[in-house]
Amino acid sequence: MAEFIKLSPDTLKELHQQNPMLMSYNVEFAEVTGGTFWKAYTPGQIAGTEEFHVEPSAEGIAAMYKDLMQVYPPINLYNEKLRKLTKDLGPAWCRISGTWATKTYYDFDGEYPGNQVPEGYLNKLTKEQWIGVLDFVRDCGLKLKISMANCPGLHSAEEPWPSTEAEKIFKLSKEYGVPIEAAEFANEPNMMEDTGFPKGYTAAHYRRDADLFGAWLKENYPECLLVGPSDVGGMAAGLGMGGDDGQGTGGIEQLVKENVTVDALVDGCEVPLDVYSYHYYNGVSDRLASVMPMGHWQPEQANSEAFLAVPIACCQFHCGKRDKYVPGGEMWVTESGEAGGGGSSWSSTYLDVLRTLNELGGFSALTRGIIFHNTLTASDYAFLDRNTHDPRPNFFAVKLWQDLMGTTVYDTAEPVRMGAHVYCQSYKADPSKKCYLIVNNSETDATTVELPSAATVYTLAGKDGNKRAAVMTLNGRDLVLGENNELPDLSGMDVAAGKLELAPMTCTFLVI
Repeated sequence: MAEFIKLSPDTLKELHQQNPMLMSYNVEFAEVTGGTFWKAYTPGQIAGTEEFHVEPSAEGIAAMYKDLMQVYPPINLYNEKLRKLTKDLGPAWCRISGTWATKTYYDFDGEYPGNQVPEGYLNKLTKEQWIGVLDFVRDCGLKLKISMANCPGLHSAEEPWPSTEAEKIFKLSKEYGVPIEAAEFANEPNMMEDTGFPKGYTAAHYRRDADLFGAWLKENYPECLLVGPSDVGGMAAGLGMGGDDGQGTGGIEQLVKENVTVDALVDGCEVPLDVYSYHYYNGVSDRLASVMPMGHWQPEQANSEAFLAVPIACCQFHCGKRDKYVPGGEMWVTESGEAGGGGSSWSSTYLDVLRTLNELGGFSALTRGIIFHNTLTASDYAFLDRNTHDPRPNFFAVKLWQDLMGTTVYDTAEPVRMGAHVYCQSYKADPSKKCYLIVNNSETDATTVELPSAATVYTLAGKDGNKRAAVMTLNGRDLVLGENNELPDLSGMDVAAGKLELAPMTCTFLVI
């Protein structure tokens, strides 16, 4: 059924002030050091013309990784195109982390030449590689966030966590003039040994060691924000997760059913967190669908109300935990993306823009904080292609968000429904104006908007009406880089007061 929306910008109720760096991103530790990460989909799989299938293994997911992952060389953070486009996105937080970070040795003195790695670690970070990160962060005007190593090479479960590795990376960063401004103790601690922790590690061990790190941080680097617990378990808490009807939870539960809860991780810790953090993915990608079918969403469901509701429901769940453990503090989604396992085959297309912008709008209406998109330029959910660094549709979508959305968040009083996901914030260039975001996720019906005055319109759509298009349009113009990697025209279109039709499967910013 077609929806009708009447905008009343002068009567909106202010909710709160949002963090201006709401839209931030991850650079995987595995990118910095080089290492295994998800194989890219083929052009046919991305377009939906070629099936993606992985034969399940009786030995589990780990045995299938050889077919799902490959070894990549370290990323060149000095690449001019990468730096230019990163700067084009504007000020942001950059998180250097991921599962790889938990098992990385900081070999800043060159103790282990070649491919040698100390026992109990899986990989190493050289001084040159870390300085590359610091140069990238400084040159692009970013804020730096990391997570710590916590693996058998550092200590056993019964031995308290030592600060030796933390001291090396914090010291080098500060001396180089690019301090670490936020840190999580460890990445996704709910999974314990599966995430790389010492054998036999428990929630009690985690609480002990998180307090040790927190106390060390407060004493030596009090200006650095203590963030945690980087929870991944809450993704299954009462949320619909894929399956044929989009209502199952089995897949995500398979990921977290043996894991400890956020309460077990945090309740009893003595050093208070500055920021509450969690991870969110809508489900699992095509790569893991054969072993977790109930955790996977089909592309036909990507515009459904059930699918788009997942990040909002996850945020609501974690708001309660934040209020318990960091009352009054911000909430950060330190990993977010379309699907765990490197993104589904369509996550690099226009189809994922609906989820991305709806997540930003819904999260911002609920709470203050930051969303770290996973990732800047690795795998199929990245903003930029890993090899060419060409921008994907989500890059231009968040670029418009960064350019248009101010920090004052308003209550639109519009119920979320098919064809009408309506959010509003102040207009960045002129806070006396409002900037609406309207997601029409209907595939069949246009949505009518009544404008009380003239407005500027920015409507995003898949090229040629293709929801799985690799190219997105803005008011009908293709969004592709120009000569010398210049951004395309991102200007809006002026319209008069009256009724405006928003076509099916479009995302529209309205400045009024």
